[in-house]
Amino acid sequence: MRKNLICASLAALLLLTGCSENPLSADTIQSTESASIETGAITTEPATTQAPTTESAELGPKALPTINDDIPEIPGYTMIWNDEFDGDALDESLWNYDTHVATWSDEENQSYTDSADNVFLRDGALVLKAIKDDERYTSGKLTTQGKQSFTYGKVVFRAKVPEGKGLASYVGLLPQNENVYGPFPKCGKLDVMSIFGKDAATINTDIYYGEPLTEQAKSFALGKGSFSEEYHEFSIEWEPSEIRWYVDGAKIHSVNDWFTRVTASSLDAAYPAPFDQPFYVTMNLAVGGSDAGSPNVETDFDKAEFQIDYIRVYQKNEYDTNVERTAKHFRQADESGNFVHNGDFSAAEDLNDAADWSLLLFDGGEATAVIDGNTLTVNTANAGKADYSVQIVQPEIPMMRSRKYRLSFDAWADEERQITTCVSAPDAVFARYMEDQTFTVTTEKTNYSFDFYMINKDDANGRLEFNLGNAGSTAAVHFQNVRVELVD
Repeated sequence: MRKNLICASLAALLLLTGCSENPLSADTIQSTESASIETGAITTEPATTQAPTTESAELGPKALPTINDDIPEIPGYTMIWNDEFDGDALDESLWNYDTHVATWSDEENQSYTDSADNVFLRDGALVLKAIKDDERYTSGKLTTQGKQSFTYGKVVFRAKVPEGKGLASYVGLLPQNENVYGPFPKCGKLDVMSIFGKDAATINTDIYYGEPLTEQAKSFALGKGSFSEEYHEFSIEWEPSEIRWYVDGAKIHSVNDWFTRVTASSLDAAYPAPFDQPFYVTMNLAVGGSDAGSPNVETDFDKAEFQIDYIRVYQKNEYDTNVERTAKHFRQADESGNFVHNGDFSAAEDLNDAADWSLLLFDGGEATAVIDGNTLTVNTANAGKADYSVQIVQPEIPMMRSRKYRLSFDAWADEERQITTCVSAPDAVFARYMEDQTFTVTTEKTNYSFDFYMINKDDANGRLEFNLGNAGSTAAVHFQNVRVELVD
């Protein structure tokens, strides 16, 4: 996806709960890095940013063995604290009201209050309610900072979210002392769950770390139904060598490579920093912001409630902290020196999966793509609102620091039109390894070639993009002989 939107989206997610009150600047967002391992030594390299991967499955609440009538037993874990929200009032020995004025982060519209209208218990559940009153919005945000924190463990909660444009439900983990590895965002941040009311069937999971900032994000869509229709159970397993996310017991995401530095010029802190320190729980229901969008007339504030049935935190008896970061696999070039798989389009592919070539559609884009006769053809029905609304992409293009690369390909269209190409960094806020190149293709097959230097940190997941959306034309475009190769 394109950087402008993704950077705004990332800022929204980060600032939804940020570490303490240190805002993230646009300069920081665009200067991100990713981690890699080279010759056995941990190195960091600038990273690029891409759209989060989205998967889907049919999930549902599962019956679990119980310790008693209420609390499920999880083999290998001991529960260290929990809140079943069965009382008449919030347990303030566990929770803090995190109050802030509107626009405190990400230009959100709500003020977070300690009012019983915004935060209350009802029928055995915690309710964070967003209220609209004469164009003023209020809502609830809670944390366990200073009251309950832990290092490594499993967080399990059961919740139901509101739907409607402009609403965003969030549960995350933040460090108790953000200054261990420097202020936000170097402190580290784990998004256990964020769900936007405009797409209440999709959960977003993220991990943020590094200096400069790096993100690894994944979205997961229910095969049927919505997270607003019934309660679902969400959980995260945080261990020294890996972090895993689950919905209704099904694993949807895992990460085992990250890094951090105290300063931009210092060496990396020892892995698994920054996720080797006490973290606390934070949860809120936001209104507005760059990712959730502004509420509209269809947003029903009578039903704008983030309901949490329970939250339980578990730990194992011990954790092995003598761990090393998992080395990333770097794709090797073929015999001709080409890093692109199936660049000659000699093999048919499923262009709807995430392997090699993929067709991606966003923001109103409608198109089909087919490989036939050593040619990839994209037929666009609706160009959408942005150049990334219709994309042909291939991930896992290895990008090595201080190397010169050449992108080349043949292209033509059914009528003269523009397209844009780049090499981006999906795991690093969609930074650009090769800047966007917008050019005109004609009805004559023409060879195009772009040289660029990779000046960021090594990244095993560079993404080659051809963006065909919002270009003033829906004319079909044809590609042949796509190559990314080392020049120097």
